[in-house]
Amino acid sequence: MDTDIPKSGTASTSDILTTLKNLVVALNAAARAFIDVNGVSTAEGITAPTVVKTTPGRVASISIIVAGSTTGMLYDSPNLTQSAPLWVIPAAGATNGEPYVVNMPTDSGLMVSPGTGQTVTVSWS
Repeated sequence: MDTDIPKSGTASTSDILTTLKNLVVALNAAARAFIDVNGVSTAEGITAPTVVKTTPGRVASISIIVAGSTTGMLYDSPNLTQSAPLWVIPAAGATNGEPYVVNMPTDSGLMVSPGTGQTVTVSWS
């Protein structure tokens, strides 16, 4: 049996390390995108207008824990000033109890204003 197999197409150590680095960078970017879309923080039991984020970010989802008699609102605002409406919170939750996927960016911050009698939970990045 011939043991002198010619080596063709071999990669240098530098090529292998560069490929590994690129893989790690891509995996990190994918993980960051997943976290941004699914939210990294939550605020539970919101019953009154509340600022939950004072910097740009992304609203991931909202759950209606207790239905209200009026709709609520999410605002793109770093304070309690209602200047930029972002999303209407329905008065009652989904029939299957699932959270509403909002997945919207905010430029200034996030202010949650539940409707009358509502209790909500919001997730954001």
